[in-house]
Amino acid sequence: MRSTFKLLFYINRNKVKSDGTTAVLCRISIDGKKSAVTTGIYCKPGDWDSKKCEIKTARENNRLTAFRGRLEEAYGNLLRNQGVVTAELLKTTVSGANSVPEYLLQAGEVERERLRVRSKEINSTSTYRQSKTTQLNLRQFIESRGMKDIAFSDITEEFAESFKVFLKKELGHRNGHVNHCLCWLNRLIYIAVDREVLRANPIEDVAYEKKEAPKLRHISRSELKRMMETPMPDPMMELARRTFIFSSLTGLAYADTKGLYPRHIGKTAEGRKYLRICRAKTDVEAFIPLHPIAGQILELYNTTDDDKPVFPLPLRDVLWYEVHGMGVALGMKENLSYHMARHSFGTLTLTSGIPIESIARMMGHTNIDSTQVYAQVTDQKISGDMDRLMKRRQKGSTVPLTEISE
Repeated sequence: MRSTFKLLFYINRNKVKSDGTTAVLCRISIDGKKSAVTTGIYCKPGDWDSKKCEIKTARENNRLTAFRGRLEEAYGNLLRNQGVVTAELLKTTVSGANSVPEYLLQAGEVERERLRVRSKEINSTSTYRQSKTTQLNLRQFIESRGMKDIAFSDITEEFAESFKVFLKKELGHRNGHVNHCLCWLNRLIYIAVDREVLRANPIEDVAYEKKEAPKLRHISRSELKRMMETPMPDPMMELARRTFIFSSLTGLAYADTKGLYPRHIGKTAEGRKYLRICRAKTDVEAFIPLHPIAGQILELYNTTDDDKPVFPLPLRDVLWYEVHGMGVALGMKENLSYHMARHSFGTLTLTSGIPIESIARMMGHTNIDSTQVYAQVTDQKISGDMDRLMKRRQKGSTVPLTEISE
């Protein structure tokens, strides 16, 4: 027998808060049994349309529609998993998911859990991994003030300004990381505003620090050539070497390389191979004509079975360890990380004279400002090379142009 499931939204006009709003409630009816649940949404009685059971203001009504969607989704999940759903069970399920933390660190943990789930959906963990450090720094600051947590209602501009000072003076962080932490704090506060824990963001006027010129770590053309000429005896490290070279020639980040399938490989009418793939991080499409060496690497792996990825890559941390070990084996000056391959692609293509607009398209950047960073890096490199050349000339030595590093 199919169960009957109905939802009815309503307000209690007899319970109006001091600000003139009243709570929107929802009556769940399943097989004749009823249970009421709060939606966490408020409106003025005059804005409630009792015939349509909706709010006249678009923003609040959109929230109401989203709440209805969560209820219907929860009902469907319970029905599939348990076979039987009661109004009280659905209320308990939704009330737990709809609870709103009123304390900062508590809200941060809830948001980190959401990011963890989201990172699996998009196959990119960068935002989730970064939140571990920013949440930790926020906890350290709150504990330094003799508290275990702080209510959203107690947050002031002084709190945010002191947080910035703490990050710089006590923890020794630079402006870039300070801005990441301030961004995390703002993120949590805006979630509280959206959930009506706060009326407005109390720190919206707190300024971000002046951003330093980004330091994009990359390898040189000669280092890439050395890597190409040096196979690794260990199979996993050899996989790391090949995919690092592949990413250096395509600009793909680790998540995109791991998510590369044969369907992403195409061929032009002239027979030139290319990659067309949406970046896991931004969902922006990247179009990349394949370098011949990148094409040779592809042919060593899966290019036919679309149910399997091209490269049999392990977990990120495992590959990071192999890449680091490869850097040591090759005598690299800096600690090697996989993301340096993407930065190397941006730098090497720009120094090869490829237009910045084309590089932006190949790298799947959302705007050309992101690509412009590589132009700054190459400008700084040229300036540094010329400074070294001038110093040597002042000492009376002649330096051939071929000695200027790549």
